[in-house]
Amino acid sequence: MITRAVHFRPPPLSVLVATSALFLVPTGGCSPWPDLPSDGSPGTYSASFMYDGVRREAIVYAPEAATGAGAAPMLLNFHGYGGSAGDHMESADMRSLADEEGFLLVYPQGTLLEGSPHWNSAAPSADNKSNADDFGFVAQLIGTIGAVYDLDADRVYAAGYSNGGMMSFGLACYLGDRIAAVASVSGAQLDDIGVECTPPHPTSVITLHGTADSVLPYEGAEGMRSAQEVVDFWTTLNEITEEPTTTSTAGGGTEVERFVHTGGLGGTEVHHYRVVDGDHVWFDLELDGADTSRLIWDVVSRFGRDGAL
Repeated sequence: MITRAVHFRPPPLSVLVATSALFLVPTGGCSPWPDLPSDGSPGTYSASFMYDGVRREAIVYAPEAATGAGAAPMLLNFHGYGGSAGDHMESADMRSLADEEGFLLVYPQGTLLEGSPHWNSAAPSADNKSNADDFGFVAQLIGTIGAVYDLDADRVYAAGYSNGGMMSFGLACYLGDRIAAVASVSGAQLDDIGVECTPPHPTSVITLHGTADSVLPYEGAEGMRSAQEVVDFWTTLNEITEEPTTTSTAGGGTEVERFVHTGGLGGTEVHHYRVVDGDHVWFDLELDGADTSRLIWDVVSRFGRDGAL
């Protein structure tokens, strides 16, 4: 099944792709968890530090299976525009999956744009949507967590919902030396990324997008690419030339079309789930026993910065 509820009022497209520089303030959205420990113990913590004159935060979930047993992979999961790390952890909850698979799970907190938390997913520029250096924040966040836990630096992944999906694409382009593979749920890719994106390595991608998305339309909009153009961008970048394998699954009155592009540089792949009549949500899917979180992890976890593992 697919839930159609959203957790906040969606912003207008003009806000999501705005290009005016705006002042940012901290959100303070990650308490009441204790501070990140120094001994690498399991638990749920708040990573908090000053970056670029702003206090930045993230929720870090370190399952017991990811501590004390060798280097662990890590997945960063970014909330949408207007959301918070805490709410996103509840609505896009990957904690049980992290327990099962033994990876560090991080929900970063965005800073304010016009009063709402956001991610600046484009390259730094005087014409950018905001002046938040979110790529630099993520780089420092990875380093902060890696100083506490035994982190497998070759297996750091980014996923996100809506504006958080935009952030995942931006990280693959502009912080690709730290990010192995990315996922986007009801997200989009800004046009300027298509012009400037130069990842340091081929990058596997999984996207899920609904055809009835009224916030970030499946067909694209001014300033952003369509869902199919996003797929085309990454298949071209990874030099995938083979036609995709396609399957269609119908369950609970919902049809989901899956497109799997394989054979890219380094064994990279591009997966796309086209959710027929799907809305602007983190999808509540059940496909062959896999929900959205499992679908994402089963793709990205098979890749490192050098390609297929």
